[in-house]
Amino acid sequence: MAQVEIKTPVSVLDPSGRPENFGWARYPLFFYDPNLIRVSRRQINESDRYIIFSSTHLLMFEILDSGYLGYIGVSVVSIKDKQRAAQVFIAPFPLGSWDLPPSSENGSIKILQKKSLLNFITMDKGIRIIKADIPKLGHQRRLRGELVLFEPSGAQSIVTHMPWRREKEAFRYSRRSPWYIVEGVMQFGTSEIVFTRGNAWGIFDWNRGVRPRGDLRYWAAACGLSNGKQIGFSVGYGSADSGMGTENAFFLEGKLHKLDQVTFHISPTNWLLPWHFTSNDNRLDMLFTPYQERAEHNQMFFHSLKFRQVCGFFSGKVILDDGALLEFQNIGGFTERRKTRF
Repeated sequence: MAQVEIKTPVSVLDPSGRPENFGWARYPLFFYDPNLIRVSRRQINESDRYIIFSSTHLLMFEILDSGYLGYIGVSVVSIKDKQRAAQVFIAPFPLGSWDLPPSSENGSIKILQKKSLLNFITMDKGIRIIKADIPKLGHQRRLRGELVLFEPSGAQSIVTHMPWRREKEAFRYSRRSPWYIVEGVMQFGTSEIVFTRGNAWGIFDWNRGVRPRGDLRYWAAACGLSNGKQIGFSVGYGSADSGMGTENAFFLEGKLHKLDQVTFHISPTNWLLPWHFTSNDNRLDMLFTPYQERAEHNQMFFHSLKFRQVCGFFSGKVILDDGALLEFQNIGGFTERRKTRF
């Protein structure tokens, strides 16, 4: 099936609340209104996540409302000593009470959980601010500070709207933007983690939709500098039907270069061995060298979330839309597998 590029604004739901207009876009052209969804609120799945990189650290901030299960996660990874500190809060039955905005272009989120604050703020001109105050992260160290994310000029995103073949009400509307420029400081215990323009990068991962009974998803993303140019990518696959638009794209200076299907070649016995990534159109050939793995399992009644994530560096080559060959070395990023059952 040919991929369908959406070029004009459309709705993800028809007037009766059924998912429609599946495909991919370079901009968030899809209109999403959770009030139009006709299934129970407990089946709606919404999440915002930011991944921040520098030469010394990787930070992750996530807010997930999956109906019955609410998840707030913050991680700090030291690239030098390969250590991770993490804090996870599980909240029962958020059911939309966190007010995650229906648009990826505006709206803010502020969550206060057990004296911990996580605030995602959307400003004019695509500027985003992350504020965090986590009193006890890892070895009882406090994480506190503010980061500012800037869009490169003329930036595009990989935006997809996918159905499930056997569950007609289920869909996932997502936006991935692996090209943010980051500035700011996070105080972590007695040390400062400093992010400066040109040496720090961010990835925005935004998802809305109706979840199926079970879902398995693989995703990898990275962002950084190669030969003086900013590059990034988002590649993945899973249970959703990506026939009309995969979430696979490479970015050069914020401009999208679309890929078709991408395969993850993973060691079945050891995820810390190198991974190999290839595409069916022979445009991508990439090696991932891991340095740290993390596994997590959260259960809330009959809701299960299993999460396995590996951090590392990507090197390889990609053929851009104009036929040019781009080679890159040691771009910081991560891979993950998420498995959910309800």
